[in-house]
Amino acid sequence: MRILITGAKGQLATSLAKVLADEELVALGHEELDIGDAGAVHEILDSMRPDVVINTAATRRPDQCEESPDQAFRVNALGPRNLAAACANTGSKLVQTSTDSVFDGRATSPYREEDAPNPISVYGVSKLAGEFFVRTTLDKHYVIRTGGLFGGAGPSGKPSNFVLAMLDGARVGRKLSVVSDQFNSPTYTVDLAGKIAWLIRTDAYGLYHITNAGSSSWYDFARAIFRTAGLEANLSPTTTDASKFRSRRLRYSVLDRGALRRLDADDLPPWQDALDRYLRELEE
Repeated sequence: MRILITGAKGQLATSLAKVLADEELVALGHEELDIGDAGAVHEILDSMRPDVVINTAATRRPDQCEESPDQAFRVNALGPRNLAAACANTGSKLVQTSTDSVFDGRATSPYREEDAPNPISVYGVSKLAGEFFVRTTLDKHYVIRTGGLFGGAGPSGKPSNFVLAMLDGARVGRKLSVVSDQFNSPTYTVDLAGKIAWLIRTDAYGLYHITNAGSSSWYDFARAIFRTAGLEANLSPTTTDASKFRSRRLRYSVLDRGALRRLDADDLPPWQDALDRYLRELEE
């Protein structure tokens, strides 16, 4: 297959490039393709004519989205709209990666694909708008919600995910306060990429929740990181209310994977197994 990946420098895009290495693959970063520029998107797709486009480009930092909502909507909402319109012209499939932040975090059991979204942040609203643009513009789409991503080594050695940030903090002896009242499903980008690679070979279009199995608070996730890595850390729990977040955070964003179960494809391993494999990958 001829596959175009946007957001090439991100941790999910990096894992996708490895998983899909045997395909005819083009991965473009923001400097090469600004998905908010409709003309540029149509030009790239018209020239490349990909079988599949996988959009991982996004403005992801919730606090940054609160400060710059215009930019958040340009990338997270209009970008997917531009890609969906271009894919409709070229007959391409589109994978739109989305987020657990489309919900409000008030649930006490995992969110199903059928549950009504109710985002409480600019980031969540902009990502939900992107979902709607894709779903109403293009029939051949896969919208994939996920969360708690970790994977890759990070650009220039800088921590690019929670695991790397915790390891970096512990190694320099930093005092680490981590919220214990926010719960999600930590997800390894290699496992997510593998499921995306399987899904695009099907015509099972639609909305999917894809995460590693199980759930954890961020604090318990941090404890597992240090226990698995064999590191001592100056770690203490804190609460959402005691933390200074500009953007509202979800207390609970665990996702139910009903759509995968209906395809008999809900076989992603527990996050603890994924964490162990990731830490071993970092040692190689």
